Amino acid sequence: MKAIGYSSERSNADADCLLDITLPDPSPLEHDLLVAVEAVSVNPVDTKVRRREQPALGEWRVLGWDAVGTVVSCGSAVQGFAPGDRVWYAGALQRPGCNSSLHCVDHRLAARAPQSLSPAQAAALPLTAITAWELLFDRLKLPRRGQSDERQSLLVVGAAGGVGSILVQLVRQLTDLELVATASRAESQAWLRELGVEHVVDHHTPLADQLARLSLPPLRSVISLTHTGDHFQQLVDLLEPQGALALIDDPPPQAIDVLALKRKSLSLHWELMFTRSLFNTPDMARQGELLGELAALVDRGWIRTTAAEPFGPIDAAHLRAAHRQLESGRTVGKLVLTGWS
Repeated sequence: MKAIGYSSERSNADADCLLDITLPDPSPLEHDLLVAVEAVSVNPVDTKVRRREQPALGEWRVLGWDAVGTVVSCGSAVQGFAPGDRVWYAGALQRPGCNSSLHCVDHRLAARAPQSLSPAQAAALPLTAITAWELLFDRLKLPRRGQSDERQSLLVVGAAGGVGSILVQLVRQLTDLELVATASRAESQAWLRELGVEHVVDHHTPLADQLARLSLPPLRSVISLTHTGDHFQQLVDLLEPQGALALIDDPPPQAIDVLALKRKSLSLHWELMFTRSLFNTPDMARQGELLGELAALVDRGWIRTTAAEPFGPIDAAHLRAAHRQLESGRTVGKLVLTGWS
């Protein structure tokens, strides 16, 4: 099969290590779907793994954790899928990634893709949508629409990226929360307003004054998606007593003073969407279920794709360019590659 990967023979610090390669076709395990991959998207985890993990001598590391494709065959324990089904998923961190023409994924992590989106449009969503969904409803346990009479606000820091772009849509469609999102560049702020966010503020200037001018309900929850260490004390100061802070990035330990949370009895939540698949948790199938719920929301027109313009076909040259673009820190929406060159 065709694939893009890197080996120990070239430095993985730079995207130039990504090469077009040919690998043996994978064989599905009992819970696996064997998928013919049609489109993939690129996430920060791709670049982090590339920089941090060096394959063993003579082996290849294949990245990629967002895919749409057609089921070719099913393992013996698979239920609910059949060859010919178009599926979407984010996969598992400890297994080979989806930057390959054929890919195996545990069926409990997958769902049928939305019928209303092209493969490229759909490939933008799984990893970020699972992350956003788990942040809102598994980590912070925020009420769904109609579940609470209490008015409260949610602040999302760095909301114009991949996770933020889907998270703000889920908040608007599934909750009654008063949403405030931060973005520092004009194009990022315009993107959030296009997604329907009414309150957009700049995280490069002090947040307290900007939020005070909005006359918001109590700020019980904050989700920080990037540069949490730079904003940590501000976020602690802004939160109501007994509030909650959730994050997904990797701030240096010295930037997070957990004792600052004590006086207000604030809780701290980390989200990693790979936790369920890494530890084979009893509720691992919940990720496939929520992707099924998301597909229904997309097909109803409630949730839109966060894909930017297609970045090109799936090959090493275009994947290298996508990695560099993502590492620039100036990406709005998701970078998607579709079709094999």
